[in-house]
Amino acid sequence: MNAPHPAFRSLDQVSAVLFDLDGVLTPTADLHRYAWQSMFNGVFAEKGVSRPYTDDDYFEYLDGKQRYEAVASLLASRGIQVPLGSPDDPPAADTVCGIGNRKNGYFSRVLEERGIRAYPGSLALVDELYAKRMPMGVVSSSKNARWVLTSAGMLDRFAVIVDGVVAADEALGSKPAPDMFLYAAEKLQISPSEIAVFEDAISGVASARAGDFGLVVGVDRGAGIDALLAAGADVVIDDLAVYAHGAVPTEERNRA
Repeated sequence: MNAPHPAFRSLDQVSAVLFDLDGVLTPTADLHRYAWQSMFNGVFAEKGVSRPYTDDDYFEYLDGKQRYEAVASLLASRGIQVPLGSPDDPPAADTVCGIGNRKNGYFSRVLEERGIRAYPGSLALVDELYAKRMPMGVVSSSKNARWVLTSAGMLDRFAVIVDGVVAADEALGSKPAPDMFLYAAEKLQISPSEIAVFEDAISGVASARAGDFGLVVGVDRGAGIDALLAAGADVVIDDLAVYAHGAVPTEERNRA
């Protein structure tokens, strides 16, 4: 388990904490990755794309971004252009929105089949902070955030939830723009400099750094320690349990 540098080991000096959802609080990132891969394998087969979908595509073009922006980004990487369409487009529509809605269908089915539980270390930290009455929020590009939090039994822990639905309603820029995190800080009425952010996506870490948040903790669920540090993380861990009471540090990686 990667543990934070001594200067970053405590959350006692922050006034609030913001968490990304998928890959930080819950392993729904795995479900999203499965849904994206299944959906794009079908799209590429339909369009005769020879270069297959890979895990690298997920981290480079999809991870942390709002759904339609993610779709457009990956399609562009294969030289595919389709109309943007409308969020009301059916999943069969050959538009960015239609394809994005198709992906959400895959995700919804797999979530219903498998269910979801929070990472034990993440749940331990959230419960500990909740008991201390630490203001907390979730900042997720997913439009399914409330559903996932409800399924994981965590919805009542968070004073603020800024998800893909809120981002669309408020015209907030997608990560790596800092808009969603800054909006959450505004709703908490706490300065970003007094807030810690936990993020597993490179775009999410870059978003928090661009917003000048007081502590940016990268959570390595596959993006890579060096990539998260390069994006602006102050420290990289692989389990939020290192911030919970009684955690024993074993290895440290922090931003120089």
